[in-house]
Amino acid sequence: MFLRKLFHAAAVVFVLSLAATQAAEITIPDSAWHSWSPRDDIAPVFKFDSEVGHSGPGSFYIEPKGNPAAFGAWTCVVTNFVPGKTYRFEVWYRTVFTRNPVRSVIPRLEWQDSQGRAVRPPDFAIGKPQADGWSKVAYVTTAPDDARQVKVELGFGFDARGFVWFDDVKFVQESKPPDRVVRVATIHHRPHGNSSAAENVEEFAKYIGQAGEQHPDIICLPEGMTEVGTGLSYVEVSESIPGPTTIRLGELAAKYHTYIVAGIYESSGKIVYNTAVLIDRQGNVAGKYCKTHLPREEWEAGLTPGDEYPVFDTDFGKVGLFICWDVQFPEPARAMALKGAELLLLPIWGGSDVLTRARAIENHVYLVSSTYDMRSFVVDPTGEVLAEATDKDPVAIAEVHLDKTIIQPWLGNMKYRTWKERRPDIKVE
Repeated sequence: MFLRKLFHAAAVVFVLSLAATQAAEITIPDSAWHSWSPRDDIAPVFKFDSEVGHSGPGSFYIEPKGNPAAFGAWTCVVTNFVPGKTYRFEVWYRTVFTRNPVRSVIPRLEWQDSQGRAVRPPDFAIGKPQADGWSKVAYVTTAPDDARQVKVELGFGFDARGFVWFDDVKFVQESKPPDRVVRVATIHHRPHGNSSAAENVEEFAKYIGQAGEQHPDIICLPEGMTEVGTGLSYVEVSESIPGPTTIRLGELAAKYHTYIVAGIYESSGKIVYNTAVLIDRQGNVAGKYCKTHLPREEWEAGLTPGDEYPVFDTDFGKVGLFICWDVQFPEPARAMALKGAELLLLPIWGGSDVLTRARAIENHVYLVSSTYDMRSFVVDPTGEVLAEATDKDPVAIAEVHLDKTIIQPWLGNMKYRTWKERRPDIKVE
């Protein structure tokens, strides 16, 4: 009787939404859900809360009761799915007094064979806070061909003071997986012998045109494109934003209907920044990033560091910009990835391609570099090079699939696991 009341009130259902038929709801049997913990002495308190819920009274509740080692989950096993099909896993949760909900709240799916053995690493999911105090998990994944059941876990742990409610669990079949395909271009070119910023820009315009004819969504140019090879100083080529260079790049962006990212030097009153600009498809300045990590050679030459890690919305997704020496440090790429950046663009003079690939790997993002003394390439979240521009072939284009699920052997989908197991709560001096 208690279980029937529990599942009725908690409104926990699985939904198969088929394109040609009305959605059919499959209610989980009363006996499906169980509390679980790896050890009895670290098991938290499990109960059904008849007063608290997301869509109405009734939710699953977990509380550690002051035990810092407490860890456990509400679990159930479901078999009503089709291997090879795409599903969206949804659940709502609310936490109180939890220091790091991303780490402590652990909804996940473990795909298993008929004997309960995992056929791939678990799918983790991360919630997004909503205005009503609840957070929504919406994770899209494909059922493995060899899966015969899926274990659903609503877990909580690693926080002695916090507690959590879970509600409105759903499993929805998608007609097809989402697929945002973005054509990204990088340019590898180093001007020589010019006497002005404008001459450099026109030299790059030729390569922008070559890239533009291949219909990219975004083109990345190198750091300091207005200064390299001119013999002029950073300050001498600095300009306001908007200014001559962004106006010219804007004309090219509008002509080829593409975003352009470029490294220039920005003057703002008495301050000069090493800046990356983002020009949109209409030719407008859509955003800028001021290099936060300056090498001594730059601040000794009179440049000032920026102090923000902005992320920008485009019509294909969220992008972040960082510049050259920034890649030497993990914080810029990490901060932008935490803000939702899916594609990082790196105008860079020269540096370590190993560290550049590492920034893509550790944050599970796509990354584009454009450089003079390093590799100008497009890399995926595993660090694989998808395309590279060279002295011989200065323009390279790659298609990146921002919604692609990358399952790494032994590790699973690091796009979510990375943030689930990260420890920002440990203080670093």
